[in-house]
Amino acid sequence: MMDSDIVDEAFDFVVVGSGAGSMCAALWMRAMGKSVVIVEKDALIGGTTARSGGTMWIPCNRFLAEDGVVDSDDLAMAYLDATVGLSENAPAANRERRHTYVVEAPRMLEFLIDSGIRLHRLKNYPDYYDERPGGLAEGRVVVADLFDISRLGPWADKLRPGFLPVPASHEEIYWLPMAMRSWRGLKAGLKLMARMVAARMQGARWVTAGAALQGRMLEAALANGVDIRVASPVSSLVEKNGRICGVVATSGEHQFTIGARLGVLVNAGGFAQNSHMRRRYMADGSARWTAAGAIDSGEMIEEMQRLGAAVAQMDGLLGSPMGIPSGAENRGDGVDILKASGQPDLAKPHAIVVDGTGVRYMNEGGSYVETCQNMRDRHRKTPAIPSWLIVDRQYMRKYMLCGTIPRTRARRRLLATGFVRQAPTIEALEAKIGAEPGHLVETIRRFNADVRKGKDTQFGRGARIFDRWSGDALSRTSPALGTIERPPFYAIEIVPGDVGTSGGVVTDASARVLRDDGSPIDGLYATGTSAASVMGRYAPGAGSSIGPSLLWAYVAAKHACADPSR
Repeated sequence: MMDSDIVDEAFDFVVVGSGAGSMCAALWMRAMGKSVVIVEKDALIGGTTARSGGTMWIPCNRFLAEDGVVDSDDLAMAYLDATVGLSENAPAANRERRHTYVVEAPRMLEFLIDSGIRLHRLKNYPDYYDERPGGLAEGRVVVADLFDISRLGPWADKLRPGFLPVPASHEEIYWLPMAMRSWRGLKAGLKLMARMVAARMQGARWVTAGAALQGRMLEAALANGVDIRVASPVSSLVEKNGRICGVVATSGEHQFTIGARLGVLVNAGGFAQNSHMRRRYMADGSARWTAAGAIDSGEMIEEMQRLGAAVAQMDGLLGSPMGIPSGAENRGDGVDILKASGQPDLAKPHAIVVDGTGVRYMNEGGSYVETCQNMRDRHRKTPAIPSWLIVDRQYMRKYMLCGTIPRTRARRRLLATGFVRQAPTIEALEAKIGAEPGHLVETIRRFNADVRKGKDTQFGRGARIFDRWSGDALSRTSPALGTIERPPFYAIEIVPGDVGTSGGVVTDASARVLRDDGSPIDGLYATGTSAASVMGRYAPGAGSSIGPSLLWAYVAAKHACADPSR
């Protein structure tokens, strides 16, 4: 405990950053009768979580059992061993931490539900590698119900806006692009329109995805007496007698010290916007392709390093393939990179990805993290950054592309600006993208031959359930494969962007921050992208970042409360 003459105020637990994990830890502390403060450097609450899809990968969750889907600790561990276990030089992804995740994640979920957080399972969202031992075709994804932020009162405008401007559920988001092709898609569209009309009449402000999760977490935190400070950046951690016992923060021109009797949890994001750190740890040190906000600046990771914390997986990124129109750039809030194509664009029939020479080199139906890693790996051997998404008229008439709907002004604008390159023949398109003569022609000839056989002999696209889920559920032939043969032909430049980093300080199975020698820094915990990911360099399923953020915050709070030395 800190001496009273060196602190301005004291709490049992101090949390730096306001992502989902922060709220979870704070709720546990309040449930245990402890005082807690969340200190956020930004003027808005919610961090990257609020701008995300808000999915959580939770094995053995109650919703699976309710739906009759069999899952177990053994199955989940087998799946993580076969997926995350492939990561090299990833000490935070060790088997002890993976086991803790599997065992504690469903308990954490029950705690959130008991705290009034309304959640449900996103049905039929497969694990990314459902074909591997322990993989579930039904998926293990949990999301928050839609939330009316008007319930937050004056705090509503302090919640960071989400990425989706309309209040559509995840299920509706999946079917909305097919509104003109199916009754189910049309029903989703009509339901959304009715909700928006009702909201306007009733004064409701519905949000979805990460904003809904954070809105519900914020509501619960406020109701339980959590002290939340915005626009209060932490400049340093306070150490006394080898133990972290507080933080130094600033509000306006006033600097103050907050004591922490039980410990400090850092959940302040990664370093996607810190060019100095990116240059130090990554081959490509630029932040020009990140969709992370300006707050993802890494200073708390550096502060923990100053106190002796070990770091790992610092070259890891939460990859997200992006197509960036000419003139667009990231001003620091991520919103200007609005043409992030995302994995579904690449996974649709009538589309392939080729490198700079015009050669196909991966299964386009894989996860977003894997796709970007494939691009980086390929680029070590042959030019692949940028790569090219190649499609034909069939694709352009049926599917969304970079957030635009077929036959709309926005789609025509992509063509007019040259962001989408168009040619009457494959040979002409080959020249437009600067590919090696004959390479793209041969690549498409071979791909079309495989499509007609019904099997991708090169990379197995369509063999996984996830590949087919990401494709076209309405396709009468194959949800994952379709020929590229109807002119005109199109090429879209794509790069291995990211939505954040996955490296950070090394933590143990109690979320304690570790030194290089493996000893814990007493009183210091970390979660979210401030800590090296338990998933290593992989994403086993949707929510492989938010799920761990919540889980390790929950584990940290429990450990801090139970430690008899406190």
